Amino acid sequence: MAEVLGDDRPAEEITFGELVAARADDDRTGLWFEDRAWTWREVVAEARLRAGLARDARQPGPGHLGLFLENGPEHLFWLLGAALAGIPVVELNPTRRGAELARDITHTDCGLLVTETSRAPLVDGLVPQIPMLTVDAGANAEALGAARPAAGEPVTPETIFSLVFTSGTTAAPKAVICTQGRLGRIAVQQRDRRGLTRDDVFYVVMPMFHSNALMAGIAPAVATGGCVVLRRKFSASNFLPDVRRYGVTFFNYVGKPLNYILAVPEKQDDADNPLRIAFGNEAAQRDIEEFARRFGCTVIDSYGSSEGEIRLTRVPGTPPGSLGVAEDGTVVMDPATLRECPPAKFGAHGELLNADEAIGEIVDTKGAAKFEGYYNNPEATAKRVRNGWTWSGDLAYRDADGYWYFAGRDSDWLRVDGENFAAAPVERLLARFEAFADVAVYAVPDEHVGDQVMAAVAMAPGCAFDPGAFAAFLAAQPDLGTKWAPRYVRIVAELPRTPTNKVIKRPLRDAAWHTTDPVYERRGGSYVRRSPDVPD
Repeated sequence: MAEVLGDDRPAEEITFGELVAARADDDRTGLWFEDRAWTWREVVAEARLRAGLARDARQPGPGHLGLFLENGPEHLFWLLGAALAGIPVVELNPTRRGAELARDITHTDCGLLVTETSRAPLVDGLVPQIPMLTVDAGANAEALGAARPAAGEPVTPETIFSLVFTSGTTAAPKAVICTQGRLGRIAVQQRDRRGLTRDDVFYVVMPMFHSNALMAGIAPAVATGGCVVLRRKFSASNFLPDVRRYGVTFFNYVGKPLNYILAVPEKQDDADNPLRIAFGNEAAQRDIEEFARRFGCTVIDSYGSSEGEIRLTRVPGTPPGSLGVAEDGTVVMDPATLRECPPAKFGAHGELLNADEAIGEIVDTKGAAKFEGYYNNPEATAKRVRNGWTWSGDLAYRDADGYWYFAGRDSDWLRVDGENFAAAPVERLLARFEAFADVAVYAVPDEHVGDQVMAAVAMAPGCAFDPGAFAAFLAAQPDLGTKWAPRYVRIVAELPRTPTNKVIKRPLRDAAWHTTDPVYERRGGSYVRRSPDVPD
């Protein structure tokens, strides 16, 4: 029987700040960064200093703490200090620039910006009324020396801990509210579900401005009293040496890291390492299986929303390509009729026969109370919570046994010759072609009506696109939908992605075939190279 992963509030909630404070007298190693280690006692002391500095330096009013930092000890100290002081943290996205970044800062009511020399020019003077600290400048050391350490402030479970921006792959990013109670609950649940203990070592290399690093890596490390290993930036070639050097047992990821690590040439002793668990989401099925085999660990890949109310989890027996099972109350909903979609029906070769009726939006009919809202954005909050339910914006379908399959974003529908289907099943099929390392499928306009299928593909190392081989591959796929074969194939060096490795289809869709990249068009049963068609 599948595990039911509830997110119900316990009778007495523990805040994340309380979990941090519980580490104050812990003399076990709590942090490694490069060649330096800190005990948890030292980590909490550093955090309290920064909490005191933030308390004295921020503007009155909401006075949220804007962090514009790379991964590193300073980022962790400020993050944990804010938890102790009950000051809401805003994790600012370093890929944003100019007016967009200024909008993020003002929209979230930042009263103090904390940055470092490498990033200071991007925010210096951008919002001049907001004070700024540059943590690796001399003045910061003086300010820290003069700061009065902040004792643990009384915070309630309802106190906002962080505002983390969504990836913004389809629209402007929204600031997701995460309270102290919710993060404390996540930390404890992660600890208990994974059997994590104080002897675990957590490898945090995903960018800390993203919820994955905080919720999947840092939070359970604080809850267990295990050790956090921070790396400034993810490195596939340094992954295994780091695992061995620091004794890493737990690795969190989102997107493509498993794939990048697997691209490093294999050695016979790769499984000789202490890693127990790799936990994340959005990895390809073949990467999940190969990573587990090669490094001798368990890979737990699940679907979870940054907003926190929807989760799908792989369980034993989950079919290849499936996201696993859902919690009670999570359904596939037809947005037009507000009725649950029927299970998917498959042909003899696994092809989806009833996409029109089986594919719908992932909706949690019991999750509205778990969603804490988007900060200062009632319109987006109202769009996500409708009819008392939370709507994910993601598409899926379920088989008769209750296993779920991802079908893309709600913008990933294609309508070709009157037939509706989603992009994700097509992407999974095209990913079987061994010469392709990465695939994104999207709709481009048909010259008459509706859409045509276009695929942007990155080639595997040492491979070139062979139109004949690709056409033969398509012809051999028994589960290829009648309208799925791409009309256009664009060869790219790499797919555009967010810093957390989510594919951004908007620029691909907007460009269509107007690009200097090689584009092939299906004519009859074969693919031929198009002449470059780039606007002036």
